[in-house]
Amino acid sequence: MRTTQVTVNDTIAAIPAAEWNELAGRDYPFLRHEFLLAAEQSGSVSPDAGWHPCHLSLRDQHGRLRAALPLYQKDHSWGEFVFDWAWARAYEQAGLAYYPKLVSAVPFTPAPSRRLLLRAADDNEAVSALLDAAVRLADARDCSSLHILFPQTDELPLLRNAGLRVRKDCQFHWHNNNYREFNDFLATFSSVKRKKIKRERRRVAEAGITFRRLRGNDLNSATWNIVYRLISLTFMRRGSLPYFSLEFFTQISQALPQNVLVILAEQHGNAIAAAVFFESERVLYGRYWGSDGHYDALHFETCYYQGIDYCIETSKQLFEPGTQGEHKISRGFIPEPTWSAHWLKHPEFLSAIGEYLDEERRHVERYMQAVDSRSPYKSRDPS
Repeated sequence: MRTTQVTVNDTIAAIPAAEWNELAGRDYPFLRHEFLLAAEQSGSVSPDAGWHPCHLSLRDQHGRLRAALPLYQKDHSWGEFVFDWAWARAYEQAGLAYYPKLVSAVPFTPAPSRRLLLRAADDNEAVSALLDAAVRLADARDCSSLHILFPQTDELPLLRNAGLRVRKDCQFHWHNNNYREFNDFLATFSSVKRKKIKRERRRVAEAGITFRRLRGNDLNSATWNIVYRLISLTFMRRGSLPYFSLEFFTQISQALPQNVLVILAEQHGNAIAAAVFFESERVLYGRYWGSDGHYDALHFETCYYQGIDYCIETSKQLFEPGTQGEHKISRGFIPEPTWSAHWLKHPEFLSAIGEYLDEERRHVERYMQAVDSRSPYKSRDPS
């Protein structure tokens, strides 16, 4: 008989890094034990910040880690990128408490990846044990709901079978069709769209702006201070501060140097803008951007074109630049579905949310078709 006793861990440090990483794999840097640990140890993810770690782990009869679920009790909905503010308001209007809630996600990271971490891919018993334990934990802690954010598509049937309602959204991703250089990529564009991109890149070059790529080992404390100041300026213009602290970035670049990339824009020897990326062997992930002022087309160059250049040079097949932004369509990014799954303790709200998600899904599908029709590609088959 295989044990199905699930343990609740109030810090990722309670689970040995080697065991967690064996299940999480190396293809997705944000699920690495080092990433989640840096988030907690830096204070970016902590009870004071409204994030209470409660990761679930399941061991087999030999004591080996059999399955795990990254999980947090949340006191708010910030940093999730799957928006449920309207649900919280509906609860409040009904005289019910929406917070706390349980969320399975990578904090502040809207990038799809596996959420149900399994030693054996077909271990449905472990899946049931994890999800049942999450629901029991929600009940024990008087949480309103359980949310699984940005799971992989093949996990959706498992989540549906457990009674969660699936929500559809979309992001814009770039696919590498084995381009040899940036101009090969541009050659797939219509003439008008191609000229627009070339004009934007030329304006940046004519402004005397150059770029440096810095990997994790190249980023010392002084350089991170510069980069963090730049991205903080952009956050502050929006009335907030970066979700991750400076300490997080310095720690993660030491812990996972091969997964961290910063593209630094300089003019007359001064750093004027920066974009922070993470990478796996196959995928580049755009995360943060900042500048000390407005420069014509610099955002597009630093965050998108430099990233595409890097993907082509390093043979990465996919570039995920983050959430939102229809302006990405004209620059060669195409709509891709993203998912989340939701369980609400209150049966009437669960039913109402289910009906809402059905209608929302139809709207998202119409939206994806509409923006896809504005693709810059001459022949629409870039994936």
